[in-house]
Amino acid sequence: MTVAWDPVTSDHVVRALQEYDQLGPEKFFAAHGFAPTTTYDLVWDERRYPPKAILGTAYEFATGQRLASGDFEGGKSGAVKVLGQLGFTVRVREATLRSA
Repeated sequence: MTVAWDPVTSDHVVRALQEYDQLGPEKFFAAHGFAPTTTYDLVWDERRYPPKAILGTAYEFATGQRLASGDFEGGKSGAVKVLGQLGFTVRVREATLRSA
């Protein structure tokens, strides 16, 4: 499945980030059907977030359609790229760097 990210704006991403902050990780993942990040962190306001879960939730806000984790890539060609195009910073997780 190819996801059309065009409807998603930076405002949708910020809304997802704010919801993540309000709910906390466990409730956010339960509400939106994603898991914690393993490779990348979205860095916003000096805090770290799971890029794939945030982008998937932003898509849900933009379109009303829920994506499953398996519907799109989370890595460089997927969520990381889309978030970068929207002006967000995504970095390799520091724990990943240490264990590599």
